[in-house]
Amino acid sequence: MQQLIVRKLIVDEHNELFDAQGMRYIEFPSDYNRIREYTTYVLQDCPEEYKEGNLLEQQLSEIIKNGIKHGNKKDPSKKLKVWYDLRKRVRFIVEDEGEGFTNLEAWNEYYRKRQEALFREDFDTFLNLANYRGPNSDAEDGGNSLIAALEYWNGGMIYNKKKNKVGVVRWFTNGSSVGTSQ
Repeated sequence: MQQLIVRKLIVDEHNELFDAQGMRYIEFPSDYNRIREYTTYVLQDCPEEYKEGNLLEQQLSEIIKNGIKHGNKKDPSKKLKVWYDLRKRVRFIVEDEGEGFTNLEAWNEYYRKRQEALFREDFDTFLNLANYRGPNSDAEDGGNSLIAALEYWNGGMIYNKKKNKVGVVRWFTNGSSVGTSQ
């Protein structure tokens, strides 16, 4: 019998993903119109085999966008801090100056229900859970970037206690990504 394993967003202040030793570091002003520029800058020395077309760019752009939009409220006086390491894997730590992902637990509950419906082949319920809408969501938000992120970051997606800092990693072997379960 097949068992359902539901990944989730984790809060772990002391997780090794937050160890920035040996990582590159840069700060960006929270300019929403420059997200693509910031992403391009961080990935300029990234090995091509890690880029997977534009998947890595999309995932990093989403993290930067969330920090600027939801964390720093697009306030250009607030900084977005990015640590990155592109050796043997891609790893990022992104921290904003906001109040944190206040609905993380609600999002995890939504995602659990969504995945359970899919597992049970209850497609009506699954389709009703197509998009996550939190109290701070606008017309551009749907929570789907987090669904994709949980699948993409095969080494984890961890938040600090305040939930304004996220650490992510994607492992590769021989030029291809390696999946892990959480």
